[in-house]
Amino acid sequence: MKAVNNICRYAAIVFGLASLLLFFADFATIITSGGQATAVAAQYAFGSKIAIGETTFDLARSTHLQLCFWLTAASVVSSFLTIKYKKARFAASGLGIATSIYMLVVALSAPEKFIDFRPVTNITDITHTPFVWVLFGVLVGFTALSIAHLLIDDYLEVLASNGEKRTIWQHIVHFVRDYKSEVKKIVWPNYKDVMKNTFIVLIMCLLVGLLIWGVDFGLVKLLDLILGINS
Repeated sequence: MKAVNNICRYAAIVFGLASLLLFFADFATIITSGGQATAVAAQYAFGSKIAIGETTFDLARSTHLQLCFWLTAASVVSSFLTIKYKKARFAASGLGIATSIYMLVVALSAPEKFIDFRPVTNITDITHTPFVWVLFGVLVGFTALSIAHLLIDDYLEVLASNGEKRTIWQHIVHFVRDYKSEVKKIVWPNYKDVMKNTFIVLIMCLLVGLLIWGVDFGLVKLLDLILGINS
């Protein structure tokens, strides 16, 4: 089991590094009336010059792809930290899930929704390259391996504690049971109480609204009076 745990940990690191490197692979192709050009995700994220035909354009920065890049970088750093710090397992898994979902949205959406093409003119078509889906697949692999490492490592810790600790799943089940027991203790109001409380809330909202309106009306009149005197 320890060997499997180590395999998941180091495989997650490899997948994380691979996903970061894929930001430097072809990401999208811009086709204009004067020609076409393909740029990598990092170029679209941080801005770069690209030549389309005889014209060179200075691409704007894409905030969305920048966020994807930094989330991926944070995931890689977290996966390295798991070697020494056990709490980094949660960060690696959480960041992997967030980054995978974000990249899936990017892959399923039209390129112009997540890439700033404003400097480029006469665009006829914009298409993603297959590397977009490769990047998404690698991120999913990283996430799956990070979660597997988290669960296996947690299970090994519970075994070493001789039952003094509970696994993550046991914590979740315990939380759900406690939640259900607390929900059963809730005393729901009847129809009469609901109508009464609703009426009180509406009256208080009306009174507060009238008070605010009165103060605002008075201050406006006072300001008009002061401006009238000064003029």
